This record gives sequence, C-alpha cells and structure tokens, in this order.
Amino acid sequence: MRPLIFVFILAISFSTALTQNRSNDSEATKQLYAIFDSEWEKGLKNSPTFASSQGDRRYNTEWSDNSLAAIERRHRENIATLEKIKRIDRSKLSVSDQLNYDLFKKSYEGGIERHKFKGYLLPINQRGGIQTAQQTARFIPLKTVKDYEDWIVRLNKFPTRMDQTIALMREGKRLKIMWAKKVLERVPAQIDNHIVDSPEKSPFFSAFQKFPKDFSESEKSRLRREAKKAIAASIIPSYKKLKVFFVDEYLPASYPKAGIWQHPDGERFYSYLARSYTTTNMTPKEIHEKGLSEVARIRGEMEKIKTKVGFNGDLLAFFDHLRTDPKYFYETPEELLMAYRAISKRIDPEVPKVIKTMPRMPYGVIPIPDQIAPDTTTAYYNRPAGDGSRPGYYYVNLYKPETRPKWEMMALSIHEAVPGHHLQIALQQELGEVPNFRKFGGYTAFTEGWGLYSESLGEDMGLYEDPYDKFGQLTYEMWRAVRLVVDTGMHYFKWDRQRAIDFFAANAPKTQQDIVNEIDRYISYPGQALAYKIGELKMKELRKKATRELGEKFDLRELHDVMLLSGAVPLDILERNVNEWIAKRKSD
Repeated sequence: MRPLIFVFILAISFSTALTQNRSNDSEATKQLYAIFDSEWEKGLKNSPTFASSQGDRRYNTEWSDNSLAAIERRHRENIATLEKIKRIDRSKLSVSDQLNYDLFKKSYEGGIERHKFKGYLLPINQRGGIQTAQQTARFIPLKTVKDYEDWIVRLNKFPTRMDQTIALMREGKRLKIMWAKKVLERVPAQIDNHIVDSPEKSPFFSAFQKFPKDFSESEKSRLRREAKKAIAASIIPSYKKLKVFFVDEYLPASYPKAGIWQHPDGERFYSYLARSYTTTNMTPKEIHEKGLSEVARIRGEMEKIKTKVGFNGDLLAFFDHLRTDPKYFYETPEELLMAYRAISKRIDPEVPKVIKTMPRMPYGVIPIPDQIAPDTTTAYYNRPAGDGSRPGYYYVNLYKPETRPKWEMMALSIHEAVPGHHLQIALQQELGEVPNFRKFGGYTAFTEGWGLYSESLGEDMGLYEDPYDKFGQLTYEMWRAVRLVVDTGMHYFKWDRQRAIDFFAANAPKTQQDIVNEIDRYISYPGQALAYKIGELKMKELRKKATRELGEKFDLRELHDVMLLSGAVPLDILERNVNEWIAKRKSD
C-alpha cells in the first residue's frame, strides 16, 4: 500500500456525514458526535483535494493551505479539540462509543506529539510531493464541464501552492530537517517532467486529452484553450522556480548520510515514529532484535524450499539464480500487466475459503504512472472513493520488466488486492454506523499487518502449490523482517545506506532495482516499514491462540470477521477483540 507523507492526524476522505437519531442519547454522546461531525467537516475544508477525490465538490477550486501560519493554526485547533474531548465524561458513553472516544483521542494526541518534530517541513521526497501533483487529476471527479472549469481554477492557483511548498523546504533547510542527499538526487528529473516547451506536453494537460462523450466540440476546445493558458502561466513557471531552488539551494544542503538521527532531536523523533507506526511501546532496539530473529527463522524455511526444488548451491547462489535466470521474467510491460491481471482473477474465487464477509466495492489492476515508476516500488494500492464513484486500484510497476520476477507476483497480488489491502480497506469503508474517522482513518500496524498476514493465507487458499510461488511468499515475509533490521539500522543505529542494501541483498532474492528503491523508501519514510511485520506477528499469534483454545470450535472465517469488522484498530484493541471472541465461543 502506498504510504503518505506525514499525514496529520488522519487521512481525510469524503462520506456522507454520520446521521443518526440521537434524541435518546446521553449528553456525553451528543457532545462526542458533535465533535466528530465538526472535525470531519473541518478536515474536508482543510484537505480540499481529498474531499474532491471522494466526490465532495464543495472545495473543488482549492488546494490545501500549507503555509506555516496555517499549519500552526491547525495545530492550535487540534489542541483545543483534544481539550474538548477530555472534558466529556467517558463513563457516560456506550461501550462502542468509548472505543470511538479512545481512538479519536489517541489520534489527536499522536498528531499533537508529532507536530513538535516538524515533519511537515519535509514536503518532498523521491516518491511524491508537489512534483507529482498532476496525479490529483486521476482521483478527482472530472465528469462535467464545471468539474473541468474548477480544475482549471485550481491550476491557476498553483503558484501559491508552490510558494508554500518552497517556504516549508526553506524552513526545513534552516532547521536542518531534511532527507538524505541520495534520495533527493532522484527528484530533479521528476521536476523536469513539468518543464516543457509547450503546454500540451505538460503532465497536467493529460486530463484534457479525453472528455466525456456528452461534451460538445466547442466546450472541449474552450477547456483545452483555457487549460493551455493556465499551464503556460501558472504550472510551467512554478516548476522552473522549484527547479532553481531545489538544485541551487536545497539539494546541496541535504544530509550526506541516511537516517533521521541527524535531525535535531532525531533519536526521539524516531522512537516516537516506531511507537506510532507499530501501535506498541517497543523500542527501536527491541524491534531491531525481533527483526534479526525473524530473518534467521525465515532463512531456515527458505533452505527447505531450495532443497525441495533440487538446487545445488548455497542460499545466496539460489538468490542469484532467481534474480538472473530469464525464465523467471516477462519480456515486455504488456505481458507483465496481463500476468498480474490473470493472477488476480485466479485469486478472486479462492478468497471465500478464508473470508466470510466480502466487500461490495470491486478493484482494478493498473500500471503505476510512467513518470514515477523508476523511483518507486513494485506495487501499491489506492482505496476506493468514499461515495462509491471509483473502485480500489492495485497499481503494478511495469518499468524494467526484466527486474520483476514471476515468483513474487502471487504473494504481491494477495497483499495489495484480495484478501489483502483492497478487501480490508473496502470492508472498513462499508462499515455501518461508525464515525467517518474510523471508516477512512486507521493504523498502519493493522492495515499493513493485515496485508502481510494475508500473504500467509495463500496456503489456506491453495495458491502456493508451486514451490517457487511459496518461495515468493517467504521472500516477501523476509522482506518485511529485513525492514525491521535496516530501518532501525539506518535511523537509530546510524547504519549507512550501503550497509542496509547489502544486508537486504544477503537475505532476500529481491532484484537489485527493488532493493535500492526499497532502501531509499525507508530512508524517506522512517518507521513506516516497521508496521508490517509487527502487525503480522500479532495477527499470527492471535490465530494460533484461537486455534489452540477453541479446538473444534475454531472457525478461521469467523476469526477474520472479528479482526476485520471493527476496521483498522491499534494492536492492543485487536487483541482485546479476539480474546473476547474466544471467551464467547468457549461459552457457547
């Protein structure tokens, strides 16, 4: 799943506001939901492109206000909201609303704590930022003439957004809150995609190359003409300004080494990120040690597969064989995309073996945009629109198909689509009467933990009959175990980038292209990669406990309902839910 850059509090999406008849509720409950509703509306206004992407057109002509003054204002407002929450008498709430209260309060406490580390001064990295803003058009509704007119208004307001972004970066440079030079060196080429000699060549113009069928030719011509003017006057000059600032001032000041330990208060920042992403109190040292033990365990499983397929040589030689033998790769991007789609069709009918409640929303398999494919990872997932107007999408990387091995595709597709991210996130969005912040927010340890845990369900679905597919699943599990070691290694134990690359290559047969992109991802998303394995280990632990304690009463599909139908929650809440289910099933 694609990670976001320091999203404050919770990701904002649009859904019809939760409407319930609360005339018989306690005063505490009314106060709680009044805060939920007002904060939801405030979030939509503060994040207008998110609102637009989910079908709410009220802010269609606006970008987020990312000025330093606005960021500080929102921080003060969040502190005030937290104080309001604390004044509510939690004991007067129902059990379900006590959970809503706890999760809402926890999210604001975390966001307020995070603010002091000034992560908002890092608005650009090699995987996203204002240099990929053209992708916004892929996710906002462009169905009417008014939609296109609103998008053009946004384009004309782009210089303000660019100035705010540069101001954040300039302040980050002043305070030495920056990414490592090695990852930022990838960005100038991405900026260059926007510095074109005619508006028609701009990535922003692609939205105007195809219109709905009911548009008249005169409307199409007018919209294209206005778009060209906006791109020429507002978009291209903005990126020229960014390129000069980035290359002349920003990049030379960036850190020569990897790791946020170089930031002011970097060690405490990383410890916070480790706790936040894993929803545990584990220290970076404990996470590092857990990673080393998991790497050793999974290597043992890999040795068994190597022996089973009759490979003569050690594990590193087997890795090299899997990385380099042409039979494990497709020759063209078109073949690779067709294969991903075929694998997804193979998985879909097997999912009911392990899942009881299925989402209504479908998903599609599409390529990662060419502009960012060289600098991003193998795949990611984007959620459906909250109003049902857009399905979920499993994005696959078709850049250099000779580096995308066939044996990893099954586990990857299970993780990103079903029963992984699409199934879990679509189900969460389709939950009944729960507040919107729970439908559209969440916790990385749960969301990514479920994605990794779901890879192991390939066994239950009969999808790993080919030992190479099974080795692919072990490779992906090893990949996440390696993350625990290299992420803490670079950001806490001061490893250099090459040491992290070498450790990865020595323990997993991922290709060099993927390994380098992954390590660079960890450099610019500190702590996020820790969530996968920590979440997965908790889910496997809970499955093992339920199997042991329930015996013949154990039902895997029911367990997964218990895990999924409360949405993404912290791991301690997940454990409590499963323990309560075990106790209830025992007494039935």
